[in-house]
Parts: sequence; structure tokens; C-alpha cells
Amino acid sequence: MTEAPENHLPGVWPKAQDAYQVSGVHDLMPRVSKIRQRFNGDRLDDIEAALLHELQRVKSAIPSSGTIAIAVGSRGIADIAQIVKITAEFVKAQGASPFIIPAMGSHGGANAAGQTQVLADYGITEAYVGAPVKSSMETVSLPQGNSVVDVFMDRHAWESDGVILVNRIKPHTDYHGQYESGLAKMVVIGLGKHKQALVVHRYGVYGLKELVPLAAKQILATGKILAGVGIVENAYDDIMALRVLRPDEIMAVEPELLEMARANMPKLPVDKIDVLIVDRIGKDISGIGLDPDIIGRLRIPGQPEPTSPDIKAIVVCDLTDASHGNALGMGLADVTTKKLYDKIDFAAMNENVYTSGFLERAKVPIVAHTSEKALSFALRSCGPIPQEELRIMRIRDTLHLGELYASGVILDELRRRDDIEVVGQAVDLFDSKGELAAF
Repeated sequence: MTEAPENHLPGVWPKAQDAYQVSGVHDLMPRVSKIRQRFNGDRLDDIEAALLHELQRVKSAIPSSGTIAIAVGSRGIADIAQIVKITAEFVKAQGASPFIIPAMGSHGGANAAGQTQVLADYGITEAYVGAPVKSSMETVSLPQGNSVVDVFMDRHAWESDGVILVNRIKPHTDYHGQYESGLAKMVVIGLGKHKQALVVHRYGVYGLKELVPLAAKQILATGKILAGVGIVENAYDDIMALRVLRPDEIMAVEPELLEMARANMPKLPVDKIDVLIVDRIGKDISGIGLDPDIIGRLRIPGQPEPTSPDIKAIVVCDLTDASHGNALGMGLADVTTKKLYDKIDFAAMNENVYTSGFLERAKVPIVAHTSEKALSFALRSCGPIPQEELRIMRIRDTLHLGELYASGVILDELRRRDDIEVVGQAVDLFDSKGELAAF
């Protein structure tokens, strides 16, 4: 058997190989141009006015004395610190004393200090919001009622005079149903802390899709929940709708807000991509770091994989600081970098994935020394594609898709679309050190 010439890709023979002009790794890399996508840009210009108007709907439910727990989750929500501050001030204006609780299951390392730090990273501190943060993993058992699973609630929340939920409503990263990521889920898994998360996730997708609504109805029936602040973001990560729901409205209205969120999610501009380069993943980007609704990969045994988009290889290059080492979601990628790998806190990530039970999502991809080398590994998995035909796309993360980079063949397809604008000349993907050039 004749051996492939030195520097040729395995299984790629001269005719196809010539298109790569291989004299070094860098010659394999196509140039890319920045493009801008136009989505529905509807947004609330005055968050404070909108929220105060909505809070009037539940004014009579807030007692004139006592304590009120404001439950806040681990998601990176637009203007979340401001929303929590305004809510706390509104509670004070009625005569009650607000405090903040982290409404999280296994996030923040499934410990009180870690969850306090998650909130602090979003600017939610006593100094800013004017209310203390009471973080604990201790729960109390509630009457189970019609719930299939045991029901728990954060002890601080249960011992308060009422709870106000604050959460974004959007499609979930594990399943699709009438209730996904939002107030109903926070009522159960957020307020129920790690103990509740373990119970529900033991049932997999069935637990999230079917058992969470049953448990939520049981918890709402206790009368402890006073209101839910439901937030809907547009594709630019700005708040487009904000509703304050009474407890009897949460289960009825949340599905409507979910559909609004689904209709306004960002998406990639093409369905077929050879390599998708993702600058960063993280818990503040998506519940699993890399949103399956964007990349078309689910990786949950027994659940069908999305049919679109069709991406041959995914490269993830870095981890956000707000993730505190939790690189959950890297298992959805094919190649990563040493930069990302060195930031992983396996204890925090493993606790999160152990709780969910979806182990594939925490598996470590191939680790490359640089981002450029990572792309070269990914290209090798795509087969003998001439350089000018490579379909490469680079995004900042799966939450921010307003601006991205595309290779020439994709650019040619998009030039005729009214919702796409080319905003830059073709540039190199990497700097002289083999790391991604500034976005």
C-alpha cells in the first residue's frame, strides 16, 4: 500500500488535498467574514416602569409586615439584578421585609456558598438589592397530594410569610412540553433545592415533563407562593415581555409566555455546517452551557436527536468565568481546548450532571492545545472537502447570535437574504498564537 505523503490528512489523497494548500496547519483554515442577523427586536425600554406596573397586580397579596422570600435562579437573565432590586423595594414599600434565596438545584456546586456566589456574579448582593441573601440547602417536606414524587421547599422560603418567584421563561434544553424552563419548574426544582432536583431527575425526561407540573400544582396549592415574575427575552438577549402572575395564573399563563419565547429564539442562519466554532460555553449562557435548541444536539439516551441544524463537528474554545468551572455541555461538542479544560472544576460539574443523570453531556471531547489546532482536528473529521467549499461558522456563544462569522460558501448563500447584513471583510480566524482573533 502506498503511504500518504507527509502532512497529508489521513484518507485524503492529492486531488482533494491540493485544495488545502498544506504547508502548515494555518493553511487549512479558511477566512471568514462577519455577518449580522436581524431578528424581531421588540423590547421593553423602561424595565422599572413595566415591572412596577405589573407588581400592582399582586400588591394586595403582600403583607404589611413579616418577611418575603424572593427566589432567584442561576440563569444569566438580562437586567436580573435590577429586576430583583425593584421587586425588593416594592415589597419594602408595602411594609414587609424582603430577602433573597438562591432557587437552584445542583448549581453552584450544590452548596450554599456556591449558590450565593452565583447570585453575586449577577450583581445580586445585599449591598445592591438592599435585601439580605439567605442561602441554604436545607429543605422541609410538604404534603405530597397528587404529586407522584415527594415535595420539598427551601426552609427559609417555607418559614417566610410568602415567596415571589423571579425567572425567565424559555424553551428547555432537555425536552419540550407545556411547561419548560420557567416559573413552574422553579417552584419545584428551584425552591426544592438539590434534594428535589435529585428526586425529579431520577425519572429523566419523564420527571421533568410530566412530574414537575404535578408537583408545581401541589406547591402552589399551599398558598406560600404570592407571585411569579415571568421574563421573556428576545433573540438579542433583551427583555421583550415581563408579566407578574398571581399563583392561580402561573400554570395557565406560562405556556403562552413560553410560546412567545420559542417564537423569538435566535437561531443559526443555515442548517448545514461542517464545523461550528463556539468561543465560549457556560451556565450563564444555557442550562447546559451549549443550547441544544441552537446546535441540534440533545445527547439524552432514549430521546430523538433534533433533525436540524446538521453540524458535522463542533469546537468549544473557552468557559465563562460565571460558570465557576462547571463545563457541563462540553459533551455536546467534538473538540475542545486546553484553555477550557484547565478551567474545569470536575466536582462542581460532576455534581450537576450526576443530579440530571444525562452523563453524555459532561464527557470530555478531544482536547487540543490551541483553538487553531482544535479546528484542524474538527476538519479532519469532515472528510476531503476543498477549502473553498468548507462551511465554517463561528459564534460567540449559543445565546448571542446577532453577529457571527461565516466562510465564503455560506456567505454566498446568505447575500440574497433581507435579514442578513455583511459587516466586515474576510479575516483570519486565528492570531499568531493559534487562538481566536478578537470577535
